[in-house]
Amino acid sequence: MTAMPRDLSGYRIMWCIALFDLPVVTAEERKRANRFRKILLGAGFTRLQLSVYAQPFPDERRSERAVRIIKSELPPDGEVRLMFLTDKQFARMQVFLGKKAKPVEKAPEQLWLL
Repeated sequence: MTAMPRDLSGYRIMWCIALFDLPVVTAEERKRANRFRKILLGAGFTRLQLSVYAQPFPDERRSERAVRIIKSELPPDGEVRLMFLTDKQFARMQVFLGKKAKPVEKAPEQLWLL
């Protein structure tokens, strides 16, 4: 088994978690919320739940581009939060689908270096 390089350890790899609560009452609000979801997907995020998206980065510094994209595309209403977790913390997440446990999303085998 090959050891992970020290600089890509589970304590250095950071997951950026985007959590948002956007209004979806009117057709225009739904359109803006869906556009924001597509922007997250286009920036490399993976959907965890309807309004929770995540993306791993080799370190927190390399997430700055994604943060800039999100900040520049914020919808006019609602709330968006970004949270950072180490890969070790993310792996400890417990996910339940009904009463059954579901495996936590894994970091990709290869991280994009930006």
